[in-house]
Amino acid sequence: MALTSLDRAKQQYLEQQVASATPERLLTLLYDRLLVDIDRAATAQDAEDWPGAGTHLTHAQWIVAELNGSLTDVWDGAEELRGVYTYLTGRLITANISRDRAATGECRELVAPLREAWHEAAALTAASTPRASAIG
Repeated sequence: MALTSLDRAKQQYLEQQVASATPERLLTLLYDRLLVDIDRAATAQDAEDWPGAGTHLTHAQWIVAELNGSLTDVWDGAEELRGVYTYLTGRLITANISRDRAATGECRELVAPLREAWHEAAALTAASTPRASAIG
């Protein structure tokens, strides 16, 4: 499938956003996309579009693997969050292989509050970080 000029422009914009994002913003972008993938998978499952659901659930698994890989053991909550990511990965796999809409719903219930918490944490971090003064 050939990319249109608009598709290329969107891709370039996204790449620039990611390349210039702070670590906090990257984390929230991953959570945002994870929730989008889960919601799209649920919609595809409802329509019995199993290949579409599989694509979104597989991408969601990739995002969870990235989130898991970004954890640092320096943080006290890392072990517990790693356990959540491990469980979530298992449920995403079950949702995909078994075509289990309930498992997809459970994934959403797990991810939505985590997404909100990370957005709040990122906002607090941004608010407490002094801005560099403009030169000129």
